Amino acid sequence: MAEQTTSSIVVDASPGEVMAVIADFAAYPVWAKGVMSADVVSGEPGQRAETVHFELDVPPIRDAYTLTYTWHDLDVSWTLAEGRMLHRLDGSYVLKPVDEGTEVTYSLSAELAIPMIGMIKRKGEKILIDTALKGLKKRVESL
Repeated sequence: MAEQTTSSIVVDASPGEVMAVIADFAAYPVWAKGVMSADVVSGEPGQRAETVHFELDVPPIRDAYTLTYTWHDLDVSWTLAEGRMLHRLDGSYVLKPVDEGTEVTYSLSAELAIPMIGMIKRKGEKILIDTALKGLKKRVESL
């Protein structure tokens, strides 16, 4: 199994409220830094998306890629279906009810088409994760 970078944050909301924001891909450009667009490619009407196409611009990474999703009540995971700069992108959000709301743990493992030193890659993943968690928290708590 590939190395993953993981971080957590507590959101003042129920797991259902957090998961609703995670599943609302059309709103990602509003709160997910660098996401220019997130378009559902496949999924049953009224159900959560199975495949989503993203346009990302987070220097130095500018890419268009497609992820496939697997949903459960308290977690969602994804894997790269297609990308230009990205060779692999596996991740997950795991939600855990806590007294203060919901603890959200985000795990990510990415591989770019260009080689990168492991330490630099992990630092980049950590920045992406922390930025995403802060954006998710802000979005959920503002609704």
